[in-house]
Amino acid sequence: MVKTIAAEDQVSMNQFIASAVAEKVAALTAETYLKERAQRASADKFKAALAAVSDSTPEDFDQR
Repeated sequence: MVKTIAAEDQVSMNQFIASAVAEKVAALTAETYLKERAQRASADKFKAALAAVSDSTPEDFDQR
């Protein structure tokens, strides 16, 4: 199965497997980072940041 998929992707099996492992490691790393970052989040700080944003109409190029 891996050989067939690698061939369809026009890469060697080794390259396909290395890419799959790298992708999985990146996903797990991102998940860990996001969980840690979420634990440091503050609803009050978020609301304060939103309150600091001006209540004006965006430029035309920002409305699309």
